[in-house]
Amino acid sequence: MREAVAPVPSTHPAPRHCVALLRLHLAAPSVAIAKQIHARALRAAGVPLSHPLLAKHLLFHLASIRAGVPPLRYAVAVLSGLLPDPDPFSLNTVLRVAASSERPRVALELHRRRLAPPDTHTYPPLFQACARLLSLRYGEGLHAEAAKNGLVALVFVKNSLVHLYGACGLFESAHRVFDEIPVLDRNLVSWNSVMNGFASNGRPNEVLTIFREMLEVDLKPDGFTMVSVLTASAEIGALALGRRLHVSVTKVGLVRNTHVGNALIDLYAKCGGVEDARKVFEEMGVRRTVVSWTSLIVGLAGNGFGKDALDLFGVMEMEKLIPTEITMVGVLYACSHCGLVDDGFRYFNRMKEEYGIPPRIEHLGCMVDLLGRAGRVEEAYNYISTMPLEPNAVVWRTLLGACAMHKKLELGEAAWARLVELDPGHSGDYVLLSNLYAAVGRWADVHVLRKTMVTHGVRKNPGHSLVELRNSVYEFVMGDRSHPESDQIYQMLAQIAERLRHQGYVPHTNNVLADIEEEEKETALNYHSERLAIAFALLKSLPGTAIRIVKNLRVCGDCHLVIKLISKVYDREIIVRDRSRFHYFKGGECSCKDYW
Repeated sequence: MREAVAPVPSTHPAPRHCVALLRLHLAAPSVAIAKQIHARALRAAGVPLSHPLLAKHLLFHLASIRAGVPPLRYAVAVLSGLLPDPDPFSLNTVLRVAASSERPRVALELHRRRLAPPDTHTYPPLFQACARLLSLRYGEGLHAEAAKNGLVALVFVKNSLVHLYGACGLFESAHRVFDEIPVLDRNLVSWNSVMNGFASNGRPNEVLTIFREMLEVDLKPDGFTMVSVLTASAEIGALALGRRLHVSVTKVGLVRNTHVGNALIDLYAKCGGVEDARKVFEEMGVRRTVVSWTSLIVGLAGNGFGKDALDLFGVMEMEKLIPTEITMVGVLYACSHCGLVDDGFRYFNRMKEEYGIPPRIEHLGCMVDLLGRAGRVEEAYNYISTMPLEPNAVVWRTLLGACAMHKKLELGEAAWARLVELDPGHSGDYVLLSNLYAAVGRWADVHVLRKTMVTHGVRKNPGHSLVELRNSVYEFVMGDRSHPESDQIYQMLAQIAERLRHQGYVPHTNNVLADIEEEEKETALNYHSERLAIAFALLKSLPGTAIRIVKNLRVCGDCHLVIKLISKVYDREIIVRDRSRFHYFKGGECSCKDYW
């Protein structure tokens, strides 16, 4: 029978020697090194699994590994040797590893076991795990627990709370926690966390406001800061601001940051600066990732350069890069907006067969859109009926939009019936069905539908348009008279209308309510938000300069015709980004070829 090995005292040289080796390799930590040193301690020196000094440094070594997936299983095994009473440092270290791993829920499970008293380093990894799991309720419980224990005052705890609330969509709560941090205690992580929370929740103006406040305290931005700010600039179409930011990141060397490069591609693409996006892409060279390729492919597709997007995808394939699900959405989107039905199905099949990407609802929705835009509405309906995934409201809404476009009443009403079940009260669905009824002359049904909207408290999203001029972004809504120069803007609108009539323009009033006079219908169209923005830009910008508009809704058919004529009469390039795509108006033509 083998004789038991006596416990090695903490002063024994073997554990201290192994700890020294672990420290020596901290510059390039790896699981292989940790296991070799651990095995040497156990076999050659007889150090027990429960030795606290060795375990602590092993776990710290594992938590320091940045490349690849964190070694969670090994870390938990090391921690198990310290049970039932692990020291708080070792437990917190395993929580860090778990929170960064593919199984962040393990961190919450370990915390529930109450293996050691929590301290200030316990809660940040737990908040990180909740953020990754989007587990808001559990995170709020942890927040209350940490406050009760008096452990939320330190800045790194509050930073992780800001990140949690921002990730879960509670950007106001994130900002409230940020405000609780004394100004002098806020570090770069504090500012980045609150900006990222606003950026990821579609609040670009707040991002830019926070960024200005950050610059006032003389804090130098890093790559994470600039990604949030560039994303916000892209969201509101602030091209001039984006270009100034591009100059800034170039001066400080951040332009070589791959994430910043990708954000710049996205910025220029979303602001209609396709050539600038291409230039950034080319300058990235070997730093390009699949995200870089995907950003440009999606950008080209959204700007109406569908064939260019497909050509770029072909080059990407020749580079032996593996597309992602998002890449394929961009490819299918390109086919959809160019009417390339056969190509769309070919890419869809290749996505499954060559790249093993299982179709998600976004891909299936693209196929419905592909058929619907091409006028093959019955095929689109049949495609939905045989879809391998349960069609969601977005898919049915896509079909309803195609029905409104191509006047397919029966199928449109079938799509509406499904939308009432899946997403009742969505204002956009009422608008689409109303447009369909108006298109086929069913005005009584239009009135009934609009009364139903009032009865059920459904409010139509007001259309608004943004235009950037001289470092400022101006917003207009339909019939807007809040601007201090409204009188001049409306005089300009009247002048535009008069010049367009001489070009033979006749307003398309089909979709305007039937119970108002024809002259009032024309007035209603003339005061759409994008026309107000264009009139203001014509007043305030230099002749020959491009006008860039960002609109939150789809451009109506009449405004599309009007902007084409304005581009010809006033010899201006007008770039409009609406809800679904870019329109480049020049010389009386649009890049979409009236296919949108």
